Amino acid sequence: MLQNLKELYGNKLAALDGDIGHVKDFYFDDENWVIRYLVADTGSWLTGRLVLLSPHAFGKLNQSEKTLQKTLQIKLRKMQIENSPSIDLHKPVSRQYETKYYSYYDLPAYWNGDAIWGPINYPVVLPPTEKEMEIYKKYHHRDDKHLRSTQAVTGYNIQSVDGKIGHVSSFLVDDRSWEIRELVIETGHWYSGKEILISPSKVKRISYKEAKVFVSLTKADIQQTAENDISKHMKT
Repeated sequence: MLQNLKELYGNKLAALDGDIGHVKDFYFDDENWVIRYLVADTGSWLTGRLVLLSPHAFGKLNQSEKTLQKTLQIKLRKMQIENSPSIDLHKPVSRQYETKYYSYYDLPAYWNGDAIWGPINYPVVLPPTEKEMEIYKKYHHRDDKHLRSTQAVTGYNIQSVDGKIGHVSSFLVDDRSWEIRELVIETGHWYSGKEILISPSKVKRISYKEAKVFVSLTKADIQQTAENDISKHMKT
């Protein structure tokens, strides 16, 4: 099933032994288009500290019948989260930090394998192999890979082959693999303010300096395929 990330921001987070805050942001891999981390705002629990949670720890997304508020279950205890490696979110997430993070939680490294989550295509908790443990002990600066904030990229202009066509409104993700399947684009006046979907496979590059997403489509291409119904995608 596809999930609109915009609908997850602000949702409560519940560990195995109590509430831990709410969803503030997500970090995604801009090469493989996969959500790698949720940014949790822990509020007063950890005096406003922000922490990263891997999809490996995601449980069910429950909704209260009375308040309609959604809560994402996290399959960790509060002490585990409190003692996890701290991070300065004013800086990009580096491979050096990820090595410490994955080693702390005993997770298989997603960058060590051919699938989007390393050995497989889903974030399943498996003990790291001996080879991965050796990788954890050796860190090479050239392996740094900076991840990107979905909140930051929201609002970026979409640049087609022949002009601007709108801006990023949200992302649709597969809630099992956490792969980004579609970018949700608000077209503004160019296409009567409609929301359209563009596959990450059509993205040539993202310019963080210019705040633009460049796509390998013309306006005519987009108009031909823009009748995608987002509500139908959400039910797949």
